[in-house]
Amino acid sequence: MREIGAFEAKNKLGTLLDWVENGEEVVITRHGKAVARLIPNSVGPDRTKAVAAARRIRERAAALKAGPFDWPEWKTDRDAGRP
Repeated sequence: MREIGAFEAKNKLGTLLDWVENGEEVVITRHGKAVARLIPNSVGPDRTKAVAAARRIRERAAALKAGPFDWPEWKTDRDAGRP
């Protein structure tokens, strides 16, 4: 992560964009305090990672042999003792 002062950042915007485009993170400071952060624009969450995570969750649940989840029963237990 690079830090750069606001005045210098104003004069070197093109260079900052090149750094960020290459995957670096740039923090812009004013009087020594961080005021902004430039980060690469991400496309979004990786769908393949999300699908793999969901598969791992299902496999762990199956290994626990927890059985089906009964929402009405769970809500009744959750609400027990409430006025």
